[in-house]
Amino acid sequence: MTITDDTQKAALIEGGKRLGRILQTLRTAVSPGVTTEELDDMAERLIREGGDDPSFLGYTPEGAHRPYPATLCVSINEEVVHGIPNESKKTLKEGDIVGLDLGLTHKGIIVDAAITVPVGHVSDISQKLLNVTEQALADGIAQCRPGNHVGDISHAIAKTIEDGGFFVVKALGGHGVGELVHEEPFIPNHGRAGTGPVLHEGMVLALEPIASVGKASVILAPDGYTYITKDGSRSAHFEHTILIENDGARIMTQ
Repeated sequence: MTITDDTQKAALIEGGKRLGRILQTLRTAVSPGVTTEELDDMAERLIREGGDDPSFLGYTPEGAHRPYPATLCVSINEEVVHGIPNESKKTLKEGDIVGLDLGLTHKGIIVDAAITVPVGHVSDISQKLLNVTEQALADGIAQCRPGNHVGDISHAIAKTIEDGGFFVVKALGGHGVGELVHEEPFIPNHGRAGTGPVLHEGMVLALEPIASVGKASVILAPDGYTYITKDGSRSAHFEHTILIENDGARIMTQ
């Protein structure tokens, strides 16, 4: 969406703060022995206690055959994105990495963010994957200035991931957000600088670099939502909702 008035902007800012706080609470809850359903229950409770609504629960994205059945997407190790936390028993164990992707609707405005979290002590390569993917998000956000292009974001994200020795998951990417969970423009995590739609003040975008240790081909699980790396390699995912202002990007979901 494009922010057009102060009321929308205030709702975006407040919703982003709330989502950021909830994700940090979920981060601290991640430990060996915790189930994905417990994390999902916590996410829904925290959102509703604030008077807001879970944006993903009951949402049917384009191409899906049923509504998403949970509040939180929980993706473990080779699960890339959109892991369903509450349809089968999944318990976190030492050494896992787990992606937490959450959407919140505050006064009609949707914000979307994700983090990937180590479960206890993880391998050096897993920790490097998390660090590089999170840095790719920061580098993509740095390109979000009026007059730049979507391709500038895409190029910056891909360069950081590839320079770090990892692979870009090209089948998935970021998007506009605000009035709907997914809006235009699509923001690939790879591309040429200076190409694609022009960025302008007031745009609300969700940037989400996704990287893998091995080849980045993905397959869709039988549940219709969970993407998994085809070779079983680990994947990481970080996301912020940002607002493009005159002097650059303002992170809403910090």
